[in-house]
Amino acid sequence: MSEVQQQGGGDKKGGKVRSKKQSTRIDMTPMVDLAFLLLTFFMLTTTFAKPKTMEIAVPEKPKDTLHTPPVFEGRVMNLILGEKDKIYWWMGITKPEVHTTTYSKDGIRKIVLEKAKDVDAIVRGQGKDPSKLPMVILIKPVDSSRYKNFVDIMDEMKITKAPIYALVPITPDDKALIKANEK
Repeated sequence: MSEVQQQGGGDKKGGKVRSKKQSTRIDMTPMVDLAFLLLTFFMLTTTFAKPKTMEIAVPEKPKDTLHTPPVFEGRVMNLILGEKDKIYWWMGITKPEVHTTTYSKDGIRKIVLEKAKDVDAIVRGQGKDPSKLPMVILIKPVDSSRYKNFVDIMDEMKITKAPIYALVPITPDDKALIKANEK
């Protein structure tokens, strides 16, 4: 712990009588031990940051590939995740009219909700049940798009409650549409 060391004062043989100088020495070993015990305790009892993951539901492989559900061209929405946080989108498969939007709530979210309502109205007008023919959204990231864009579009699909969406590779025709739209 601590100890007091005494050094002698003056001799008693004449001269002044000096008071004894006392020197203290503190042993720091127990405090260092305590510090390491506390450090070990807090390291073992602290909850470390848990990784945050996004759940992606992967569909099962169809058992019967001959009877796939019908998909109508007017119910297919194509989303291309482009460079610089742009989204190129169009409805249908043939003769696309390419539009550009952003990831904001007034961007892709508003478009997906509006198009879903429009398509449901068309299907109801044909006397069919819209829930049996849901809108299909094809998400196509380009090589230069950012991972953040993918996470953002997945969040938008969750927010808009899109029933069917799929991540598909971009085709050369899609790349040509983007280049033609940028001119």
